[in-house]
Amino acid sequence: MDILSLVMIVFILLETSNIIILYFKPDSKLGNGVAVFNGWEESKKDKDIHEFVKYLVYWVAGTKLIFIVLLLVILFTGSSLTKILSVVALILSIGSFYWKLYPIIRGLDKKGKITPYGYSKKLSLMIAGFMIMFSLAMIIYLI
Repeated sequence: MDILSLVMIVFILLETSNIIILYFKPDSKLGNGVAVFNGWEESKKDKDIHEFVKYLVYWVAGTKLIFIVLLLVILFTGSSLTKILSVVALILSIGSFYWKLYPIIRGLDKKGKITPYGYSKKLSLMIAGFMIMFSLAMIIYLI
């Protein structure tokens, strides 16, 4: 098994666990569970708002599921070039977190709206770690 396939499998496993949490245990603070946002509990005070928030959580889970299934197709049927380009796409798409999402979660964290405090920094480091992992795997693969 080549390094690109290996890092794709690691990513697929981690994201699958996040999908399971989002669909079945959104109250969790593990993985991408939304309970780290204090607004999750606050949304429960208004049934309509909470239904909207749940819809968005399930929409994220569904989007992740589409992404993972496409990665599985690439993993099992893709050519070497397709895998390389997929890793580039993963790096770019994962990096988009820093464009819109990170400023929001960092701001919420600074306002004390995230529990535990400092979660935004941990999430940022984890996402940077994914990008580094994919970049190194691609470099090793190409050498």
